[in-house]
Amino acid sequence: QEQLVESGGGSVAAGGSLRLSCVVSANIYNTYCLGWFRQAPGREREAIAAVESDGTTNYAYSVEGRFTISKDNAKNTLYLQMDNLEPEDTAMYYCGAVNGPVAYFFIATRTLSEYGVWGQGTQVTVSS
Repeated sequence: QEQLVESGGGSVAAGGSLRLSCVVSANIYNTYCLGWFRQAPGREREAIAAVESDGTTNYAYSVEGRFTISKDNAKNTLYLQMDNLEPEDTAMYYCGAVNGPVAYFFIATRTLSEYGVWGQGTQVTVSS
């Protein structure tokens, strides 16, 4: 049974918005740090946003001010609201979870650490 299931990807013109969702299994939702990372062909994997169980958040500089991470505790769902999208945001977007602070999420995604839980991804394409 998959523990992280993403949805909400698609194609949008530059300047548009999308909201990604990630349904998280109950056994990790309340205790793990949850976040989003992305990877485009030929580019390094990039952690972009994370939120701890206490609400502490962190964003990559490349998306700060444009993307917002949030949680719906009633639905065990993680969201990523993406506004003012740019063609450079085109990538596969993944949901992830780690048992540690937001800083560890940003580290763990570099190697997709065996100590994390990773989703299957959803494609986002932004046209110019």
